[in-house]
Amino acid sequence: MVAGAGMAGLVAAAEARRLGATPVVFEKLDRPGGSMRLSSGVIWRHRELDRFRAECPGGDPVLQRLLFERLDADLRWLESLGAAVTARETGTQLTTGLRFDPEALTAALAKAADDVRLSTPLRDLPESSPVVLATGGFAANRDLLREHVTPESEHVMVRAALGSSGDGLRLGLAAGAAESAGLSDVYARAMPAPPARVEPADFVALSQLYASHAQVTNERGERHETKTWSEVDTAQWMARQPRARAWFRVPRAALAERVRERSVGDMVEAAAAAGAPVRREAEHVSVQTVSGVTTTLGGLAIDAHARAAAGVFACGADAGGLATGGYASGRAAALVFGRIAARAALGEGP
Repeated sequence: MVAGAGMAGLVAAAEARRLGATPVVFEKLDRPGGSMRLSSGVIWRHRELDRFRAECPGGDPVLQRLLFERLDADLRWLESLGAAVTARETGTQLTTGLRFDPEALTAALAKAADDVRLSTPLRDLPESSPVVLATGGFAANRDLLREHVTPESEHVMVRAALGSSGDGLRLGLAAGAAESAGLSDVYARAMPAPPARVEPADFVALSQLYASHAQVTNERGERHETKTWSEVDTAQWMARQPRARAWFRVPRAALAERVRERSVGDMVEAAAAAGAPVRREAEHVSVQTVSGVTTTLGGLAIDAHARAAAGVFACGADAGGLATGGYASGRAAALVFGRIAARAALGEGP
């Protein structure tokens, strides 16, 4: 049995079926794909293991090495399922990977998984068969976010599938699993602040990815200096500020700077068009942003076989301890550890 039809759960079911099993996937939402369908579709790893370790210093080095060493072969397996690649580069020299169309990727994985039961949550663990927990973490559960991540949880934007409400964490802990390191860590993005209207289909297009070109301050005027290329440190900091908000004040001279395929000015104007508070001065433009929590990085502690407890395996955002202290591709972890979890659940090697 597999709990969750996001990327990790579908990968686990597809791999289990490839090995001759007949997996059943239980999904609480009325559609498969989870938060992966709301993403850019890029699946990546750091080009250098040492940089991965340096950027995620609290992560389990065994799990990190597995991700680093296995992703390339697992991406080839993913292509073999018929998932079309839309780009063979990630947009940054620090990483390597592939970009897929999220809808097409969901369709290919759902076809390979076969028995996906929508609007049917797995409420209790089975007594006799192994189970893979892949319910998407708890990014959509404001109570758990308040308990583990930020007292400002009522103000953060939930940038994840609404089914990511902590079911896997609850089921795993009840079965005797332990919490991983990094339960307070999240992957988040700066998004246009209310009264901006941001629909799930706009999550990628409206991301404000120019903190490194801006002066970032909270509502009290306290500054934050962006330290990482991914700017995840800024979005995490924002999540814990008053109303989970920050102003990005950008020199007009920096509006032409490009961040991947967009310019800073493009992102500013997109936020303004969505209705975010924008201040225009002679030399600067300021945009108010809110932290959009995309996924939790802590969850159940797993071993190299994705085992969380006897007969219970976890992958995707239900498994923590991989990107602790930093940022790594959640879809890459879903792919690598989804396959590992399926093999281990069937008694195969890792």
